[in-house]
Amino acid sequence: MCDAEAWTHQARDLGSLTTIDIFDPGMRDSLGGMAEALLAGAPAHFALAGHSMGGRIALEVMRRAPDRVTRLALMDTNYLPRSPEEGGDREAGNRYALLDIAHSQGVRAMAARWVQGMVHPERLEDADLIESIIGMMARKSAKTFAAQIHALLQRPDATPVLSQIQCPTLVLCGRQDSWSVLARHEEMAALIPRSRHIVVEHCGHMSTMERPEVVTAAMRNWLTSS
Repeated sequence: MCDAEAWTHQARDLGSLTTIDIFDPGMRDSLGGMAEALLAGAPAHFALAGHSMGGRIALEVMRRAPDRVTRLALMDTNYLPRSPEEGGDREAGNRYALLDIAHSQGVRAMAARWVQGMVHPERLEDADLIESIIGMMARKSAKTFAAQIHALLQRPDATPVLSQIQCPTLVLCGRQDSWSVLARHEEMAALIPRSRHIVVEHCGHMSTMERPEVVTAAMRNWLTSS
């Protein structure tokens, strides 16, 4: 449900280094379909950064065309499939409850509920940040939200992909990300041979918007280091 606004600071700063293209998955309802659409529109070789659902799309790109990706960044994301034994049914229920709000009260009302657990608690009083997140999501439709929920609930296990990644990889997350938790990023970094793990302090799930300067600096180093 994010758009280019989530990457405003990064695109502005890193545009001096390279051409920036921000992928929109549109109405596609599978991570594999999203990955294939991204590959169809991408150059022969490119660096790839994915945040949240975008990180899962990035892993599906790596499953399909690892030789095309020169550098990879996985940010505030996860690699495991949904497991009913580990809260997967509860996750589905929570996602569909939000979808019900989007249908009955509008996407803005849904986003106002969603954001409560997605930023560092101290940032909930930051009116500009909260409005930028809610406003961004409100530009999408409930139908788009439904398609993305379907994609995420049907997500494949990306564990086998991680050990096969050979390009330099940044694994980044907010320390207080309660959705894509720090432990999962530690696991990813341990499984990816050429990875660097960065923890953004005093930051929740929306790291590119909560701590844009820190994230941009990490991405600049990721793009320029040998």
